[in-house]
Amino acid sequence: MAKKKILIVEDEESLLKLESILLTSKGFEVRGVTNGRKALEAIEEDRPDLVLLDIMLPEIDGFEVCRHIKQNAATRHIPVVMLTAKKTREDMDKGREVGCDCYITKPFKSAMVIETIQRYLAK
Repeated sequence: MAKKKILIVEDEESLLKLESILLTSKGFEVRGVTNGRKALEAIEEDRPDLVLLDIMLPEIDGFEVCRHIKQNAATRHIPVVMLTAKKTREDMDKGREVGCDCYITKPFKSAMVIETIQRYLAK
């Protein structure tokens, strides 16, 4: 069975590395990018099965990346899990407005992130 592909969009290098190691160890094929523009390019080049998306990103923020994914008929089916330090009610509401499937705030528990990813990939 082919490995499920996850795109991690995280501008903090250490966190990107940590998330990549965690997901690779769970058997996922992982690609990491550090800004919103690269995320959109990566999705066009090689469609992931799920996007793990930070909000505070250079060039294009996570809200706009998510909006773009969900407004495109070819990519709207891809689950988007926002993983962010932005935890206000307004931020969470905006995440839902742009179409994110799940909103997880940092600091996060690795087990919860893995469980969430597995739940969306099982659909």
